[in-house]
Amino acid sequence: MPSHQDDQDAINFQQYLLIVKRRWLLIAIIIGSIFGLTSLVTFSQKPIYEAEGKLLFNKQNGVSSLTGVSEQLGQLSGVTNLSNPLETEAEIIRSNPIARKTIAELQLKDKLGEPLEIDNFLRNLKIKSIRGTDILQLSYRSVDPEQATIIINRLMSVYLQSNIRANRSEATAAREFLNKQLPLVEVKVIEAEAAQRRFKEKYQIVSLEEEAIEGVKRLNELSSQTTQLRAQLVDARTRSSALQNQLALNTRQAMALSTLSQSKAVQQVLSEYQKVQDELAVERSRFTDDHPIITSLLNKEQALKEQLEGRVTQTLGTSQPVPEQDLQIGELKQALTANLVQVEVERLGLENQVGVLMKAFMLYQARLRILPKLEQQQLQVQRRLQVAQTTYEQMLKRLQEVQVVENQNVGNARIVSEALLPKKPVSPRILLNLALGGFLGFFLAIGAALLLEAGDKSVKTAEEAQQLFEYPLLGTIPVFDQKVRLARGESITELPVLDNPYSSVNAAFEMLQINLGFTFSDKELKVIVISSSVMNEGKSFVAANLAVATAQMGRRVLLIDADMRRPRQHEIWKQPNLMGLSNVLVGQATLAEAAKEAVINVELLTAGTMPPNPAALLDSQRMNALLKQAAQDYDCVIIDTPPLSILADASIVGKMADGMLLIARPSVVNSAAAKATKALLEHSRVPMLGMVVNGVATDNNDYNYYYSHRNTGKNNSDRKDKIKSSLSKITGLRLL
Repeated sequence: MPSHQDDQDAINFQQYLLIVKRRWLLIAIIIGSIFGLTSLVTFSQKPIYEAEGKLLFNKQNGVSSLTGVSEQLGQLSGVTNLSNPLETEAEIIRSNPIARKTIAELQLKDKLGEPLEIDNFLRNLKIKSIRGTDILQLSYRSVDPEQATIIINRLMSVYLQSNIRANRSEATAAREFLNKQLPLVEVKVIEAEAAQRRFKEKYQIVSLEEEAIEGVKRLNELSSQTTQLRAQLVDARTRSSALQNQLALNTRQAMALSTLSQSKAVQQVLSEYQKVQDELAVERSRFTDDHPIITSLLNKEQALKEQLEGRVTQTLGTSQPVPEQDLQIGELKQALTANLVQVEVERLGLENQVGVLMKAFMLYQARLRILPKLEQQQLQVQRRLQVAQTTYEQMLKRLQEVQVVENQNVGNARIVSEALLPKKPVSPRILLNLALGGFLGFFLAIGAALLLEAGDKSVKTAEEAQQLFEYPLLGTIPVFDQKVRLARGESITELPVLDNPYSSVNAAFEMLQINLGFTFSDKELKVIVISSSVMNEGKSFVAANLAVATAQMGRRVLLIDADMRRPRQHEIWKQPNLMGLSNVLVGQATLAEAAKEAVINVELLTAGTMPPNPAALLDSQRMNALLKQAAQDYDCVIIDTPPLSILADASIVGKMADGMLLIARPSVVNSAAAKATKALLEHSRVPMLGMVVNGVATDNNDYNYYYSHRNTGKNNSDRKDKIKSSLSKITGLRLL
């Protein structure tokens, strides 16, 4: 089975064919004009001949390779990675000096007999590289094949001579340049070596790597020693604290007592002072305080006391008073005091050692901290020296190579193929030009047609109409052109279903009834409203012929013309419009009085006299009651209403009916009107049955298959069964 994508592709192809049919005259004019112009230009051209020659390039140096640092001698290369050496040589061949010398040697003239301009010469010259080789292909075009051959051969000869001179001059220039630069580079080498020496002397560097290893080792040793001394210091502080608590003395007091107890001068005066005190105590038991002996002893006591204080101050080096009982202590206390002093001396020694070790640790640590920076600076100094040395060595080597090249007398190119006399012209290419003209004309013509088609906003096909409205496509009515029928000698009629029952129009309306019956087989449709988006889409034509087709199936049909402003049904049926719908709605007549039999089983209710406000009449209870009565009296009621985009009458009547059929005519309705109509119908919520496309071209019969294939049911077997049932019971359709 063909897929949906295949169907879609086929439909799109049909659309393009329709565009070509509609714009065939424009397409033919454009194709003919372009093809004719191409033919005229092609056959008016003179034959042009092309001579070709080839140059092979050796990989030999130029100035950039001679003086470069990274290039090798004898290599033909560009200055940058993006440049192509062969393209460079091609531009040299195209240069003005080469072209000017070639023109002068051959004495080339233009059409006026003047010396040939360089621009005109280069315009006919073409140079290209042969892919995968080191060969340039040179070609020159001219109406004279012999002249083209001579020009190419002479051009290659002129270039080779220029190339040899350029190579020799380049080598000389390179040697002179290198001779000037070598002393400067040598000075830079000496300066870099001196800078390295000054750096090592300034920072006392022998080997930063060994210094770093030795520094880390020394730091570990200092850390270990400091840890041991700190442990001893903690022990000394603990013993000192215990002795101080036992003696009830601080360190300073203990050292003072130890010093005084060991001072002979202090102890001697203290002994005399104690003797005087003993004598004074004895004499006071014998004499009074004012006795001369007591007074003498008191004076002596005072003198010794002052002498003792002086000896204490002299011994301790401070005037701080010391209690007399502390000047002379017992042996135990003296031993403890001496021990405390010894411990304090030990503590002070340990603290000094720890301090010295910490200073050494910090010095080593500071040195190690700056070692990375020193190493970075040393690398920079060494890098400058290395760059200078490398540059010097390379330039010295280049100088030797340049001297060798300068003594050579060869170029970097040679002729591998001389130009031969061409036998066939290369232009014009008649078949190619004609083919290109045809293709260009075709594509321009198609483009112009599509451009005009894009600017035309009207709906072109039934498929476009359905895509815009998105309603089921229930039928397509072939185009009914009265002018064409008149030219053929056929009778003019707006009721082809009645006048020509075997026409394609009649078959289309029968198919419309079948699709309605099948699509709404589960729903009784009695009242059907027919409308369109804009005028001239044939809604009145469809309503009248649908009424006839329904009546031919034995059903009683009431056809109501509800377009009171522009009524058409009385003209189609050639009936008077004196009494009609408006008269019934205002009570001037009944339905039975106003409805007139047009043909068998078809009664026509014309629009009647035009009222001041048709919309008010249509949106009245009388209109609703009229439709209910008509639905009881007739098998089918068909109502012709005004276009939806102009008046609201159709949407008003549509709400009272069982459903609405929307008529769309290609090339009449445009996309804007279609979208506005769709929005109006969605807003008014009118029950929609589907749409009918009117005025389809008779040579495009695929639409009948299209809508029946797309909108007739869930599967083929169900469709066949239901259609057979509908056809067998055609006179008993619930729809009609």
